[in-house]
Amino acid sequence: MLATKQHRASLSGALATPPDKFDFSVLRRLREQHEMTLADLSEASGVSAPVISKLERNQQSAELDTLYRLGRAFGMSATDLLALAESPLAHRGAEDAHRSGQFRFRQIRFANVVALLGTAPASSKVSRPEIPHDDTEVCWVLEGKLRLTLPHEECVLETGQCMQFDAIQQHTYESLADSRFLILHLRKDKRY
Repeated sequence: MLATKQHRASLSGALATPPDKFDFSVLRRLREQHEMTLADLSEASGVSAPVISKLERNQQSAELDTLYRLGRAFGMSATDLLALAESPLAHRGAEDAHRSGQFRFRQIRFANVVALLGTAPASSKVSRPEIPHDDTEVCWVLEGKLRLTLPHEECVLETGQCMQFDAIQQHTYESLADSRFLILHLRKDKRY
């Protein structure tokens, strides 16, 4: 019996101060980015200024209709607004290193982007390096010269030049000189 009372007490203590699931102070940051006052946002969304103020200070929970109307005022969906309020605004990661043929990569990965800092000696070649999904790929040559071959075109990129393309396509990188470059894979299906 005593163990049951202690268990209930610990549960009620844990439930009395649940962690905050959403941080709607993001509304203030969005409002300031859009150079809007509370009155401006209220007019644009149809949500009262006192409700917006309470949401920004995390003193009130938001209903789905409220999220929808506020999101529309910022040009985003209720889902996107909720995702901003739910997730931390900064994420930390660590690099990983790997090789593909003679190409060497230092890589960082997040839900919406993979960045590969690569080096390759002259005359080395790699096909479709690290394609995790149907991404948009950007290649930026920092030093050297790369040839990028796509199904219907070929492009030589020199220092300071870049190219963006659909990464699902078969493609090959060939280093025409000792090269250092950055490849970004940007997820098509993620906003953040």
